[in-house]
Amino acid sequence: MKRHLHLLIIDPQNDFCDLPPAYLPIHPVTGAARAPALPVPGAHADMQRLATLINHGRDGISAISITLDSHHRFDIAHPTFWTGSDGRAVAPFTEIIAAQVRAGQYLPCDPANLERALNYLDRLEAAGRYKLMVWPVHCEIGSWGQNVHDDVRAAYNNWEDHALGLVAKLAKGANPWTEHYSAVMAEVPYDDDPATQFNTAFVDTLAAADTIYVAGEAGSHCVKATVEHIADHFGAAASKLVLVTDCISPVYGFDTQYQAFLQAIAARGVRLMQSGDVLPELLANA
Repeated sequence: MKRHLHLLIIDPQNDFCDLPPAYLPIHPVTGAARAPALPVPGAHADMQRLATLINHGRDGISAISITLDSHHRFDIAHPTFWTGSDGRAVAPFTEIIAAQVRAGQYLPCDPANLERALNYLDRLEAAGRYKLMVWPVHCEIGSWGQNVHDDVRAAYNNWEDHALGLVAKLAKGANPWTEHYSAVMAEVPYDDDPATQFNTAFVDTLAAADTIYVAGEAGSHCVKATVEHIADHFGAAASKLVLVTDCISPVYGFDTQYQAFLQAIAARGVRLMQSGDVLPELLANA
C-alpha cells in the first residue's frame, strides 16, 4: 500500500542562498547583478541536493508544501525600523532587548511606535525563545529575493506536471510587528491577526501524512522554529518528522544553536537523514 510522504520545504528563497554568479540576474534599474540579502553558507548546494532528491524521487512524493518568508521593507526586525541613540541607522545583525530601548540606546525611527515596540519586546523576551535580531531587509514581498531558488522551482514544477498536483505555498511574515521564523506561528501572535496565530489547518494536513520530510533554510532559525512548533503539536507523533540534514544549513555564526537543535529534536523522536538515504524510501513508495 502506498504511503503518504509529504515534503515540507522551508523558505527555499533566493535571499537565503549563497548563489554563484551564474544565478544572479542583472537588475534592470541599477545595471548591477542582484545579490542575496541574507545568504546562508551552503544553502545553494543544499537546494541543488534537494532538487535532485525531488527529481529522482518524484513518483514517491505524495505532497509538497513550501513556506515563503514574506516581509515588508518596514518591519520591526529590519534596520528601517530602528535608530541608535546617536541618530545613526542600526546595523544588521544587531540584537535589541527591551532594557536597551528603555535606556534610549535604540529607539524606533518613528517615536509614535515606542510603546508598541516595547510591548513586543517584552512579550518576545517573556516567551524565552528568541531576542529581537535586526536582519538585513530580506524577502521583501514581490522582490527577486523572495522568489524560490530556480533549481528547486524547476524540480517541483516537474513534480506538479507528472503528479497533476499542486505545490502548496504558505506565505508568512507579512505582519511588520512580529518576527515570524516558524511557518506555523509568529514569535508573538496577535489576537487581531489570524496569520500570526498557530496554523492548525496546515499542521493538520501534515498530520495526515505517514512521514514529513523537512528541508530548507535556515536550520538555526526558520527550520528550527517550524519543526519545534510542529513537534510540540504532534507530541508522540513527532516521530513522523524527518530532517533532511544535507538540505539544511544554519545562518553564519549560529552553528552551535543549530547543532543543539538537532540533538534536542532527535531526542524527541525526529529522524535525521541525508538525502541519499531518503531517496530509497521515496523510490520504494513510487
